[in-house]
Amino acid sequence: MPVSANGANVTTLDPAVFGKLLDSLQTGTTALTGELKCSVTTWKVRYNTVGGANEATDASAAIMVPSGSDPECSGPRPVLLYAHGTSSERNYDMSTLANTESRLIAAMFAARGYVVVAPNYAGYANSSLAYHPYLDAAQQSNDMIDGLRAARSVFGAIKTADSGKLFLTGYSQGGYVAVATQRAMQGLAGEFKVSAVAGMSGPYALAQFGDEMFNGKPGKGASGFLPALINAGQRANAGVYAASSELYEAPFAAAVDKFASGAITVEDLLNTPGWPDNALFAKDSQPQVDGYGDYFGAGNLFKTSYRNNYLADLKARPCNVTAASPLVCAPGHPLRKLFVKNDLRTFVPSAPLLLCGGHEDRTVAYSNTRAAVDYFRAGSGSALVTEVDVDDTPGSTDPYRSVKTNFAAAKLAVKLNAIKSGDSGDRAVADTYHAGLVPPFCLSAVRGFFNAALAP
Repeated sequence: MPVSANGANVTTLDPAVFGKLLDSLQTGTTALTGELKCSVTTWKVRYNTVGGANEATDASAAIMVPSGSDPECSGPRPVLLYAHGTSSERNYDMSTLANTESRLIAAMFAARGYVVVAPNYAGYANSSLAYHPYLDAAQQSNDMIDGLRAARSVFGAIKTADSGKLFLTGYSQGGYVAVATQRAMQGLAGEFKVSAVAGMSGPYALAQFGDEMFNGKPGKGASGFLPALINAGQRANAGVYAASSELYEAPFAAAVDKFASGAITVEDLLNTPGWPDNALFAKDSQPQVDGYGDYFGAGNLFKTSYRNNYLADLKARPCNVTAASPLVCAPGHPLRKLFVKNDLRTFVPSAPLLLCGGHEDRTVAYSNTRAAVDYFRAGSGSALVTEVDVDDTPGSTDPYRSVKTNFAAAKLAVKLNAIKSGDSGDRAVADTYHAGLVPPFCLSAVRGFFNAALAP
């Protein structure tokens, strides 16, 4: 795919041009990515897959191929299967390098010798599916696997070769998808041998995350990602509601019906007049946890009656009672059932697994990482699990000391820049934390983790 650099469209970015492009778009990016050793050529492949109701559909994937004279850039290369984060843009496409995420992945991995395969997912980038099966663990892992199969089928045609080393990673939604894909691939061990996996800031513990939100601690952006998740559940016949008016306040129910039918995109849905940025629940709806007042107010999205029914079921049928068996429960509420169905605390990892995030994350609460680590460490695969909180104060022997130190410096810079402009430093950090601050530092930790797995 052509890339715009220095006013021209080029099909391959050499390290020098790529580095200048990165730093021109965001100063200091190459200081985070490190040396770019390889040229990067990006291709796009289309493939067949299935939707949330097992209906036939199609999707596409980016393939980022390294090349160059450096030994790391040629010959059979390790493959990185990357799962992207949440986007409300139906045209989101990892093959264009037009967005920050695809550029960062190309710089961190393809320019360092990995062949990157990054599926766009069904429902994105000219897919014929009218919706996206958001956080549907079975569908999304199948989608990733189908994308990798398609990419492998064209490696010869695009003159690249697979070394046999396979790595999985992703951020936010993609962190969840990467771990779901690890689980699925363990059932296909004859076809896939996974070298290592890294989930970054993902909602792995969906049953716990959902209960926390309804219990008074909604996530930043929940008024966008919860409707997408619920719609995916409806499409997969979860029966979260019989009529949208059971759950959504007017006038939002009518817009949700259009979204559910595929008549409008999630981007259109979020642009519905009055659609709340934060107010998930009514101002007087209880309980409310201190510090989460922004998520309660006028013009709220969800009906109090629906929330009360959810909370009654939570009280009567709690999940997450023990770290080792968090899903030994039988919720009766349909949304809680959907959360449990797609919770990833159901398997023992057979390949090294890193879970990375930052504990001040208000979008995808760090409790997801903590709960997943506790679950995996309670099982027989405990020795394979590594946790990295980039916002933690490192000890002198911490192998991720430099990542954490650099994160602290970046966080302070965001705060000071905001104060210098007369804004709130704490607000600036909170607003950029999940989507801006954490990703490059978790990616740095992930690359080190994967490189260690490549070492002889």
